[in-house]
Amino acid sequence: MKVLLVNGSPKKEGCTYTALKEVSNALNNEGIETEIFWIGNKPISGCRGCGACRNLKKCVIDDVVNEFNAKASTADGFIFGSPVHYASASGSITSFLDRVFYSGKSNFVLKLGAVIVSARRAGTTAALDQLTKYLTISQMPVVSSKYWNMVHGNTPDDVLRDEEGLQTMRVLGNNMAYLLKCIKVGQDAGVTIPKAETPIATNFIRN
Repeated sequence: MKVLLVNGSPKKEGCTYTALKEVSNALNNEGIETEIFWIGNKPISGCRGCGACRNLKKCVIDDVVNEFNAKASTADGFIFGSPVHYASASGSITSFLDRVFYSGKSNFVLKLGAVIVSARRAGTTAALDQLTKYLTISQMPVVSSKYWNMVHGNTPDDVLRDEEGLQTMRVLGNNMAYLLKCIKVGQDAGVTIPKAETPIATNFIRN
């Protein structure tokens, strides 16, 4: 079993990475393989809404999004992390996730997901709400912890002194490991995933 952890910070080994590393260590201690995927610090284009990915099965903009989705197809769980910018997730991870979930939604259906955020002080719960919406529109069971999944600090050393935040990260990793193992037991026992319904799309405009 493998979990992909996404670092949505422009800093490769900053506060967000420090939090994700704590989750990763907890998963590893439970025998779960992990990989921390950094989205980088180069500009990431937002979704063009062209719909070409429906036929191509990948985004028409061939960048880090397609690189990630290739890995996502074989992962069993996901944790998406972001710094808090103006009480929201970073602009880079927002563009990244818009395109990741639109072009590769099938990679995530009924796979475990969680989000974590890092902030100096405030804006965390708003950013958590924003990121969680990607999971809940994609049929992903959301894994929680003992508190909202956040750490505080202006530097990685600050984060390492946030004892409650780090514990929240460890509990998140342990909870995800437990649920991954439960799913595996269910699969081995012959429990099948729910049968998919034909999608129904409506709007609120009526003649």
